Amino acid sequence: MKSFKPNKKIKDNAYVGSIEKYNEIYDYSIKNPEGFWAEQAERITWFKKWNKVWNWDFDKADISWYEGAELNACYNCVDRHVDNGYGNEIALIWEGNDSSESKKLSYNNLLTEVQLAANSLKSLGVEKGDRVCIYMQMIPELTIALLACARIGAVHSVVFGAFSPDSLESRINDSECKVLVTQDTGVRGTKNDIPMKANADKAVKNTPSIEKILVVKRTGSPVEMEPSRDVWWHEAIASADSTCEPEIMNAEDPLFILYTSGSTGKPKGVMHTTGGYMVYTSTTHHYIFDYKPGEIYWCTADIGWITGHSYIVYGPMANRAVTVMFEGVPNYPDYGRFWEIVEKHKVNIFYTAPTALRALMKEGDDWPKKYNLESLRLLGTVGEPIKEPEWMWYHSIIGNQKCPIVDTWWQTETGGIMITPLPGVTETKPGSATRPFFGVLPELVDDDGNVLEGNNVEGNLVMQRPWPSIMRTVYGDHKRFFDTYFSRFPGKYFSGDGCKRDENGYYWITGRVDDVIIVSGHNLGTAEIEGSIGGHPDVAEAAVVGYPHDIKGNSIYAFVTLRTGREITENTRTEIAKIVRADIGPHATPEKIQFTEGLPKTRSGKIMRRILRNIASDNIDDLGDISTLADPSVVESLVNNRI
Repeated sequence: MKSFKPNKKIKDNAYVGSIEKYNEIYDYSIKNPEGFWAEQAERITWFKKWNKVWNWDFDKADISWYEGAELNACYNCVDRHVDNGYGNEIALIWEGNDSSESKKLSYNNLLTEVQLAANSLKSLGVEKGDRVCIYMQMIPELTIALLACARIGAVHSVVFGAFSPDSLESRINDSECKVLVTQDTGVRGTKNDIPMKANADKAVKNTPSIEKILVVKRTGSPVEMEPSRDVWWHEAIASADSTCEPEIMNAEDPLFILYTSGSTGKPKGVMHTTGGYMVYTSTTHHYIFDYKPGEIYWCTADIGWITGHSYIVYGPMANRAVTVMFEGVPNYPDYGRFWEIVEKHKVNIFYTAPTALRALMKEGDDWPKKYNLESLRLLGTVGEPIKEPEWMWYHSIIGNQKCPIVDTWWQTETGGIMITPLPGVTETKPGSATRPFFGVLPELVDDDGNVLEGNNVEGNLVMQRPWPSIMRTVYGDHKRFFDTYFSRFPGKYFSGDGCKRDENGYYWITGRVDDVIIVSGHNLGTAEIEGSIGGHPDVAEAAVVGYPHDIKGNSIYAFVTLRTGREITENTRTEIAKIVRADIGPHATPEKIQFTEGLPKTRSGKIMRRILRNIASDNIDDLGDISTLADPSVVESLVNNRI
């Protein structure tokens, strides 16, 4: 197993520069969590301090942090930096879909824009505790709208800009949003005039709680405006008061609701509160990205997902970071776009998803080699376990073998990063999230809840105690919150992920527990098989699912994408099968291997395994909703070429 030690320059300048220091802080955070989290809370400005650091009962799914404390999230992200004399420093670098469009906002600019937007929302009747739905592409007004809601105590619910009108409608109705913020049309890659306002109009035909729609003019394309309901953003802020005092919020007041997939098909409204979330996101951003004042930090996620909430907006801005926000896609106008932006803005810290890396790796090394990437100091990954091939490519081609890679594991429900390497500390292994962050107490248990002690064990990943940014409930359905996360293993938070702990105590996420295929009595994790297939030099990406088999119960169907320019030969299938046999064993060998140009993915990069399972099972008449896929046409190709 390859491993990589942090280089001396990183170690000498890191906030935590040795494994001994990590162990010292980690041990303190576990033995004295109240003391540790009280200290970390000092990085946030409070209007009133807490009476008690934490109070929790997993048996009832009741959790609170910093009880009695008062603060405002927007004040912590914007005002206090201005108050402390940093108003002229850059807060946000916006890079448009087209490379000719770029904008920089200082903290002074941001404060002005947020106050105008906050007063505009107030003029539309939004009050503390009201829910505001935000349905936008990655434009600066999206960040401004989040902060404006936080400023006045409204609860924002961001709906990813590629979701269908039906998806938007269901999310608005579930949280009974009062106002919808959207834009005329959007641009993303080669797509012009994405019908944002038109989609919103379709959705609100069946959303009785919506009173007003606030519309940003992004493209200037004509859209229908209903005079009694719809208001242009630019007109609203033109008449708004320029001063809006931040609302005083209790630490446990809701900050936002964000919907995530549910096993029943109905999305869960994950609700996060204010105080603990702000403490945890700022603390993790500080240590994990080792952020230093003035550095250019770029998380490529969409703010429609939790990564964008926590590590584009709230965490970085609480730390006075210079944060990059990108409207486009990594392959437009060509496959060098990410690296062009890194060179243009001299990005120091780059945080992206393995799915993006695989897509870029597939196109070869020439694209990144066209650009100067010397400014990069630290790299990160998020969203899924990263396989060794793309980890090594990231390390050697993008990081020039000098940048530590922080492979972070966390969830919408956790609010912040839970298991991760620390730069300057961790000897990394490609594909391993390595060790828990401070204050995080993971445990592996078998299906009966028995604790698996020691190393070289594999089981269900649970947490023994809460952390400040843990979700507090499923909005409007606390029973579902308890049933989903606390009923399976009483007294513990169940992540839903399988995990193994290796001989060094490092954690390896093996995938969702429901992504386990049982073949002839063998429990096989999809992530492990996919990683093995990815070891073939021609393979860019693979996804495996189970399908019914008369003898084995289930067998394995692999969907494989080759790197650009690589041809399928008579031996390709045989070579892939041999690699899996050698890595895992004969029982893990795919029965069927279908080569494909692409996989069915959401815009966040998640593979829709439900679709693959139906195709593999020849159940093509029940593929379900494919409207949220980044490229729905992939499904037709997969169906037509199934084995």
